Amino acid sequence: MSGDVLEIIHIGQVIQAAVAPVFLITGIAALLGVASNRLMRIMDRSRELENSIPDVQDIQSKKVQTEELRYLWKRISLINKAYSLYTLTALLLCVVITVLFISHIYTIQLSVLISAIFIGALMVLIMALMFSLREIFLTTRSLQIRLKLRNLKIPKH
Repeated sequence: MSGDVLEIIHIGQVIQAAVAPVFLITGIAALLGVASNRLMRIMDRSRELENSIPDVQDIQSKKVQTEELRYLWKRISLINKAYSLYTLTALLLCVVITVLFISHIYTIQLSVLISAIFIGALMVLIMALMFSLREIFLTTRSLQIRLKLRNLKIPKH
């Protein structure tokens, strides 16, 4: 086989290696969309509460709304952290893809660097998913507290 054919085969292998991170970036884009939608809904609810608290006359209702607002701000903080980490993961995966091609173009052995960056991206993704999960747990907990404060029965799982 000629050198040109081997080069084409080799670049094809590099592209194949880049496909996995590209699919991962696509999944992260979906997670960013979910986080963005959750954040928008929480922001809408918090604005609604902030505007209604001054008008509430009942002390118990004001307490319930203030407590809910605290939980909403905690949720916003968690989603912001998760969103930032999802974005960092996507950026690291872009670096992985870039270094893959640089390694091929300049025929430099960068597999250890590529592996390290990819592992780092996965670690960051794990942290982002943990923040997302914590936000979901906080959502459930805040609903339970609201139900208790309003003296409503909490359904069993």
